[in-house]
Amino acid sequence: MSRTVRSRDARGASLVGERYTVDVGPVAHGGHFVARYAGRVIFVRHALPGERVVVQVTEGEERSSFLRADAVSVLTASDARVEPPCPFSGPGRCGGCDFQHVALEAQRSLKASVVREQLSRLAGIDVPVVVEPAAGDDDGLRWRTRVRYAFDEHGRTGFRKHRSHEVVPVDDCLITHPSAWSVEEGAGSRPPVEGVEQVHGHPFRVAGEGFWQAHAAAPALLVDTVLTLLDPQPGERCLDLYAGAGLFTRFLAGAVGAAGAVMAVEGNRVACRDARSNLRGLSQAQVVCGRVAEVLEDPRTPDHADLVVLDPPREGAKRRVVEAVVARSPRAVAYVACDPAAMARDVSTMAEHGFRLARLRAFDLFPMTHHVECVALLERTGSDLR
Repeated sequence: MSRTVRSRDARGASLVGERYTVDVGPVAHGGHFVARYAGRVIFVRHALPGERVVVQVTEGEERSSFLRADAVSVLTASDARVEPPCPFSGPGRCGGCDFQHVALEAQRSLKASVVREQLSRLAGIDVPVVVEPAAGDDDGLRWRTRVRYAFDEHGRTGFRKHRSHEVVPVDDCLITHPSAWSVEEGAGSRPPVEGVEQVHGHPFRVAGEGFWQAHAAAPALLVDTVLTLLDPQPGERCLDLYAGAGLFTRFLAGAVGAAGAVMAVEGNRVACRDARSNLRGLSQAQVVCGRVAEVLEDPRTPDHADLVVLDPPREGAKRRVVEAVVARSPRAVAYVACDPAAMARDVSTMAEHGFRLARLRAFDLFPMTHHVECVALLERTGSDLR
């Protein structure tokens, strides 16, 4: 039986470059805003709710279900609009920042709306959300401690345009911390790895290709938040899943003491090596290198845990891992999320097994971008959010 393959031509002529005047609606997950023209949805960057703007289409054809566009002219501006501090930000320029044109407090309000909408739509939970700044973050600049540069055809360093491979030369990224580690695409460079980071007086070895929180204030802030929410007790048994370089493991191990146990599970071999170095001397801490789902399904893995930390990649933990976690009947789970949609889906799965959202905190650890970090506490008690 032959199969009909739908070609791009079936969607009609390209609309890239076309301009329309639209009224901008609410923020959507992903750093854009929803507008409509002639009955079709347009996802608009560089705009704000309530504005009237001229947009220029960047992706889409005549019969596409939606279009993507940039706001290239503002006819009626929002009170939250500001002049972008970075000269490389704006339509057709560096794609690294989504909200340079938005006042910092308004950025946080937009992110809170996204988190709340994702939890409502995907998990059926309606909760108030406040996005908190990191301590000392007054202007949303100079926070990023790890940066990956690309090169243009002339060998100049820069960053890529939004949804493009084209490189925009950038000689000073304003969100980059003065002491940031830089890794150049394809150059094979690697920053120093010994004692690069200090968190509450403890040095952490982190390889250049390993995972570490980008915001300078994030590691200590997230450790404090996770430990406060979980309230680990001496002698308890913990799982730290997607443990990276062992950040949470180190402090959980200190809290449960020699009578307790913490198993760190991480799939990246470089991160596992770093975690073993960072946890040296802690007999109650163990590092298991392997895919989280496979390790949890291994009969040699303990079938009970009092506490679990879940810090998955952007796509979330997903059902297989979540169900392996709840099967261990923990009294509490701390879910650390950089993507609110993935978090909401996993929270929904946990709700199917009797776990309910007990606390939620959200932090602006990616100022000038649409990203937001959340820490959710899930308990078996089904207690209301407090």
